[in-house]
Amino acid sequence: MEIDDSLYSRQRYVLGDSAMHQMAQSSVFLSGMGGLGIEMAKNIVLAGVKAVTLHDTKQCETWDLGSNFFIRQEDVLSQRRRVEAVCPRVAELNPYVHVDMSSSALADNTDLSFLGKYQCVILTEARLSLQKRVNEFCHSQRPPIRFIGCDAYGICVRVFCDFGEEFEVSDPTGEEPKEIFIQSITQDNPGVVTCMDNQPHGLQTGQSVVFREVNGMVEVNGTTQPVSVLSPYSFAIGDTSQLQPYAHGGFFVMVKTPKTYRFETMERQLCDPQVLTPDFSKPEAPLQIHAAMLALDTFQEQHSRLPNTGCLQDAEVLLKLTEEVNATLRNKAPVNTELVRCLSRTARGTLPPLAAAVGGLASQEVLKAITGKFAPLQQWFYLDAIEVVKPLQSVSAEEFFPRGDRYDGLRACIGESMCVELHKLRVFMVGCGAIGCEMLKNFALLGVGLAKSSGEVICITDPDLIEKSNLNRQFLFRPHHIQKPKSTTAAEATHDINPDLQVDAHLNKVCPATESIYNDSFYSRLNLVVTALDNVEARRYVDSRCLSNQRPLLDSGTMGTKGHTEIIVPNLTESYNSHRDPPEEEIPFCTLKSFPSVIEHTIQWARDKFENLFVHKPSMYNSFWQTHSSADVVLQRMQAGESLEGAFQVIKLLSKRPSQWEHCITIARLKFEKYFKRKALQLLHSFPLDTRLKDGSLFWQSPKRPPAPFDFDLNDSLHFTFIVSTARLFAGIYNISYSEKDLSEEAVTRVLSDVKIPEYRPSEKVKTNEAAKKPDSMKMPLSSEEEREAITQLEQAIATDKRLQVSPLQFEKDDDSNGHVDFVTSASALRARMYAIEPADRLKTKRIAGKIIPAIATATAAVAGLVALELIKVVGGYEFESFKNWHIRNSLISLSHFYLIQHLLFFYFPGMMDFTLSDFMNAVREKYGIEPTMVVHGVKMLYVPVMPGHSKRLKLTMQKLIKPSVDRRYVDLTVSFAPEADGDDDLPGPPVRYFFSRNGETP
Repeated sequence: MEIDDSLYSRQRYVLGDSAMHQMAQSSVFLSGMGGLGIEMAKNIVLAGVKAVTLHDTKQCETWDLGSNFFIRQEDVLSQRRRVEAVCPRVAELNPYVHVDMSSSALADNTDLSFLGKYQCVILTEARLSLQKRVNEFCHSQRPPIRFIGCDAYGICVRVFCDFGEEFEVSDPTGEEPKEIFIQSITQDNPGVVTCMDNQPHGLQTGQSVVFREVNGMVEVNGTTQPVSVLSPYSFAIGDTSQLQPYAHGGFFVMVKTPKTYRFETMERQLCDPQVLTPDFSKPEAPLQIHAAMLALDTFQEQHSRLPNTGCLQDAEVLLKLTEEVNATLRNKAPVNTELVRCLSRTARGTLPPLAAAVGGLASQEVLKAITGKFAPLQQWFYLDAIEVVKPLQSVSAEEFFPRGDRYDGLRACIGESMCVELHKLRVFMVGCGAIGCEMLKNFALLGVGLAKSSGEVICITDPDLIEKSNLNRQFLFRPHHIQKPKSTTAAEATHDINPDLQVDAHLNKVCPATESIYNDSFYSRLNLVVTALDNVEARRYVDSRCLSNQRPLLDSGTMGTKGHTEIIVPNLTESYNSHRDPPEEEIPFCTLKSFPSVIEHTIQWARDKFENLFVHKPSMYNSFWQTHSSADVVLQRMQAGESLEGAFQVIKLLSKRPSQWEHCITIARLKFEKYFKRKALQLLHSFPLDTRLKDGSLFWQSPKRPPAPFDFDLNDSLHFTFIVSTARLFAGIYNISYSEKDLSEEAVTRVLSDVKIPEYRPSEKVKTNEAAKKPDSMKMPLSSEEEREAITQLEQAIATDKRLQVSPLQFEKDDDSNGHVDFVTSASALRARMYAIEPADRLKTKRIAGKIIPAIATATAAVAGLVALELIKVVGGYEFESFKNWHIRNSLISLSHFYLIQHLLFFYFPGMMDFTLSDFMNAVREKYGIEPTMVVHGVKMLYVPVMPGHSKRLKLTMQKLIKPSVDRRYVDLTVSFAPEADGDDDLPGPPVRYFFSRNGETP
């Protein structure tokens, strides 16, 4: 079966072609079809592996309806096996993945040789003894089978990864290398490289860079140098003392170097676990959960069951076992009694959002195991949701007992009263895309919005229609839903998961224009608002409405494998609009027009050309004739000397309007001559290569690159693609038909042979002012000569009876047959060639030109799960300290690709007038248990130990160091800290809000 790349278009930007190819050749075995297992099955199948075998031996029970979104009531009534029920529904997610099932028992005496055909084996809901045995088998194979073990018991989850003794990762970070321009390189040992214009380099000590186009110190060009970071804007390299002095220019690019990771078996890792610390405020939690969950494994072996819900005796038994297990660990933390008792009480239960979050993270580890892309988890990941259940400890035990419905698993964790509050919840969700689909699934499993007597209780809205590229991560949609509304389709699909769910689906955009619908009265009926949006402007608007109506807002977003959540509670946290990211920098007009230096510039230039030629000018043309409906009237008014705005530009388009396909080819050829030869000749005419500025420095020095004009060559495929794609777009505007034969090289060559290229004459002035704006062609005044020419052209146009209306295009990135991306890719690549810039492939060009946000189902599922966890806290009216903001970050080389930071909405410090930097660092150390190493305010480094004189700053007051304005009550600081593992680089910690206390004020 031939795979349609449009299905994987967003994911391909995350993983790349090589990784996608590897997945399409790989098979996965996944055991356990409970809540965690089905989450992983969904994500892995959406990702596009070749084959997945789903394994499970249990029958469907009512209990499963609250955790497995692919099990239906009829499956329970007919007592179907879980795997039989879910297999066809999982297979529907992706027609290119072969999904089969197995219900054979997987026991301690099972022959495991059948696993040899899989590249990755995942066990969920499996006894620890079985996990160890399967892991030993996988580890012993050559090549080793990648093994992942996952467990979820109530409030605690764990993930274990073993990818073999030598696991090579081709791209540990997944970050795209950037070209950073150089300000200077010292002649020293070591040499110090400083970035131009304080551009942060984003490097870590131990990484390597390659230098290019350096003038003066030419010996470094093409060499790969390991770096030692000195500041965000400078780093040290090797000995440059004997090299020629640096003159000017040049740039460096981070080198992607493969890294080998070594894994041990589960058996070896049990007593000396290598764990990731996801929560900086609870650094001992992973080891504490490790001991508690191992004790839980022992409890199951001894009693053939999990601890009974609310049984104090079982809790004490588990606590004793935890103390015994903890005593055997080489690396240990004090036993957390409260955690153990909460684990015992909830072990039989399930928290669907927690399963979704960890299922997303664990699924990404599967993709890493298969592709060798991104740094893997080494080796244990533990997470708890104790903040969800801690406030419920005083609730009577009967609250948590089963009642024979789909919510028994959830009830065992949060109690009946909290379940009822979720049922009564009135939610407004804005956006029904990837995160929206996952959130609706979480709502259905949690039982959000079931109170039929009060009307609709979940309102969702999204104006978009379903596209094929959505199917790869928006799991509620299927191929037959394409071009149907997202909101109504998602509502219907969610109803299949939980028929009692009450959903009202709208097709509106939430913006000022719809405030008559989503007015104050509408918001007053809500309990909370959830955003599942893909742009900041919409988030800011929704936040402002929530703020004015005092409604909680749960926000989240993803970009590739990164993600975030933000919880906004009235009178408790700051709002979304109270902090602003720096505005996205626009590329200066003169840079785009004449002085590109990186590939992003040439792509944006090509994109602007598309807009100008095929969107703006045709739209302007139509608009003019809508205002001036008669060409004869326009002619009369111009002949009478009346000046009509935009007339010359419109008539110029009319006079050059093609009437047949050959004319379109001719226009494309003239555009090629203009863009890739004449523009370069003009620049070099205005600024010869030896041009110098007033200070004597060369005009053509980094980042400015001199262009090199080139002649048209039909044998060059890039030239041919530009001509054909440009001609097709002009034909589309002017409704000119052409055949496939017209697109052949022979036909195009025949037309081009008759094209006359006018002689070049330099005339145009070149803009060098970066503040200059693009001129508005509609408002350009006409000279008397131009007016006469316009009148003549209009007379000719009327005489030939030319049609006045044209068909403007809209850039469509997802249709590869329309020529839009062909034009931008070829135009960008040709301009890059002219300026000696490394060109981008079609995939990268399409992503940048289309402003496509890379996306993958694993991150989406994880983020939505984390949001739903916080939703429970909002419903329960929890205290400030219970709430968390979550960040899934791309690979930090020393840790995991999914580096999960969990922090309070902001750490705050009520400072005093005499509070010194040393006092502040001691307070961070004492309160949060981390060793602070660097303090930064914006771009200002307050304290960096390696910087000269910074040790003296420890005695200075924060007031003197920061120098706040008179009306400034606080500042936001970034505090880096030392990780536990020796030799690892410092890591950025959570944001810290430092309040300046004046006149006894407290924050």
